Amino acid sequence: MNSSLSCSWRIQYTSTEGQHKLNLASYGKQSALTGIGTVTFDTYLGGTKVNSTLTSASMRYLDFTGCREAGVGYTPDSQLRFSPLAASNMLRPLLLLSAVTLVAGVQFSADQTIDIRGCPITFYGKRYENAYRHHEVCVFDKICTVTGHTVINILGQMTVIEDRCSYSLLSAPSNPNFRLVGNFRERRRTDVSFLESVTLQLRDVFVNIHLEQGAKARLNESVLRLNSSLRDVQGVMMSKDHRGVVAKVSLANSNVSIFFDGNTAQIRIQGPVVTSLAGLCGLSGGSPNQLTLPGSNQSCQTKHQQAADVGINCTAAAQRCGRLMQPPFVACHSSIDPQPFITACNRTLCRYPALDGLNCQFLEAYARACQLHDASLQSWRSAARCPSPEAFCQDRTCSAHEFCGEKTPGGDTRCFCRAIFASKYKSEDSLGEPTVCSESSATVSLLDCLLQDKGISYSTLHLNNDTCRGQMDEVTHMVTFSYNSSNTCGADVTSNSSKIFFTNTIKTTNVSSGVITRLDQVHINFSCVYTQPEIQFTSFRIKDSSVFQKITSGAWNYNLTMKAYSDPAHTQAVDRNTELQLNQKIWVELDTVGLEGGLVALVTDSCWATKDQQSNSTKRHKLIENGCASPGDQTVKVMGNGLGTSNSFSFNMFQFSGSSGEVYLHCKLQLCVKAKTSCDPVASTATRTDRQAADLCDDP
Repeated sequence: MNSSLSCSWRIQYTSTEGQHKLNLASYGKQSALTGIGTVTFDTYLGGTKVNSTLTSASMRYLDFTGCREAGVGYTPDSQLRFSPLAASNMLRPLLLLSAVTLVAGVQFSADQTIDIRGCPITFYGKRYENAYRHHEVCVFDKICTVTGHTVINILGQMTVIEDRCSYSLLSAPSNPNFRLVGNFRERRRTDVSFLESVTLQLRDVFVNIHLEQGAKARLNESVLRLNSSLRDVQGVMMSKDHRGVVAKVSLANSNVSIFFDGNTAQIRIQGPVVTSLAGLCGLSGGSPNQLTLPGSNQSCQTKHQQAADVGINCTAAAQRCGRLMQPPFVACHSSIDPQPFITACNRTLCRYPALDGLNCQFLEAYARACQLHDASLQSWRSAARCPSPEAFCQDRTCSAHEFCGEKTPGGDTRCFCRAIFASKYKSEDSLGEPTVCSESSATVSLLDCLLQDKGISYSTLHLNNDTCRGQMDEVTHMVTFSYNSSNTCGADVTSNSSKIFFTNTIKTTNVSSGVITRLDQVHINFSCVYTQPEIQFTSFRIKDSSVFQKITSGAWNYNLTMKAYSDPAHTQAVDRNTELQLNQKIWVELDTVGLEGGLVALVTDSCWATKDQQSNSTKRHKLIENGCASPGDQTVKVMGNGLGTSNSFSFNMFQFSGSSGEVYLHCKLQLCVKAKTSCDPVASTATRTDRQAADLCDDP
């Protein structure tokens, strides 16, 4: 036989003629019957008898290998004139285990057929009157290959993954605590997904072992340190070399070995007969939608459309993939059918640029499957111009919104933004998130993968003050620039009648040595603002509790409080239970929280009292005018106005003639940029003499 033994059965039974031993063996796509006596066997294909064979006791083995065309079977000694159909589709092996029924016509009646489906053997019908027994010795050795967005199961059947979800690759009803999951994500295009990682779920111990790009592995969220020596991780034997990560686990009486190099996973199942294997790799079949894991992110199933890449030459891609039909790969054809690998290769390379090792990925996957079946493919790398096997992006770590890829074909690697993730930024011509203004600080986060797309290194970027540079988050790879009102990093502070703007710029350090540069220059302005109080008149009734008002400035928020006290130390607050006497002095404090006193000052422009809540009441008494004590009330004293983020004033209590004694205070406030002008009403009162201003605004 031309291939190594992959599966065999031993059947022992007794009849009226004595004891018989049958051995049926599978050698890849060849089949043979050995160790038999003189028996007549009928060979069936799809229910139709192909041949009847009389065996001889002197025979070493009986070769059942044949061919079939258009459903018709032909034995090895048949003469067949090749038709155009046969020439185009090639003759396929006759004795595929899933298609042939072998009947022992002498010893068994018609209802005692041995039906071979895959590796296992199953007896149908009644037991023969003379006792028989069977013993299965199955050297089950099957491989499932998951590469790109295709799954080639252990029977050589291919499934295409069109979305970006997680799928069950392998599970066994006999061991409900084990499941192997393949996780698919997009890369450079929104409409093509790739195998991103493989997860072993050990549900009895609530453990997930993740095999990821760059020959990395994680136990739940903890990184595993692996080398060429086997390491026991929760009963899974794991190791790592330059080619990738290997995990071995026992499943019932079989052994499962999972190899992942960052692009391709190959799952090898060895051991006794496995009667049922579920998942995309197994025997149970099922569409991808049926096998999507419960709880998967629903958006992962969204189908994306993208215009075809006009730079892709499908003819050249087909020629590349067609190498699997040429030497030295033909030496493996009897063991591994190359057609699913060719189809998977064509589907990918005709839709996706030949980067990130794709030119060799499918050839590599086929060659490794052949190697696992002891098929030697000498010099295939030099013939296909493929480098030595090495885990793609070895030890490089990318974030969840990135993937590792080549800068140029065969060149260095880096982390790229995933196409769907990056699309929202590219549509807005943005390099990152909008400005976040909070607690008197401004923050902008840029995506390092978008910066690298433009050839920009984040280390060359800074704010107006070049000592203020971006900080890289090692997990998300977001580059954050920030400043606050106490350290503006060179922000330009401007104002108008309604707002105060703090504007800074992310810019590139000038690293060019001549009059030209070929690097993109970055100039990103971002601002945060203080909005002047939207409600400019703050009111309260003297005998009520003090007012707490939150001023919403849009971008930056700050709080304003206005409180009245009966003592100069501002310790005895006036509330509804406080008894105030006429001509008693009270102190009013206006204070802010969230403003930086070094840059912005709170100015009380004017205050007045009314006998009702309406601030525009015609009957009023002025307390402060133009930031200073009103000349009409000699009891008023203004303290600290325009010097910081709070100020206060005092006056002697009064009541309006003919009223019940309730007095309402109203104040008009504004913010002042100290760096641009003097916020002190004394210094800014140009129409008065210095002595007059000092008299009006003098502290007590």
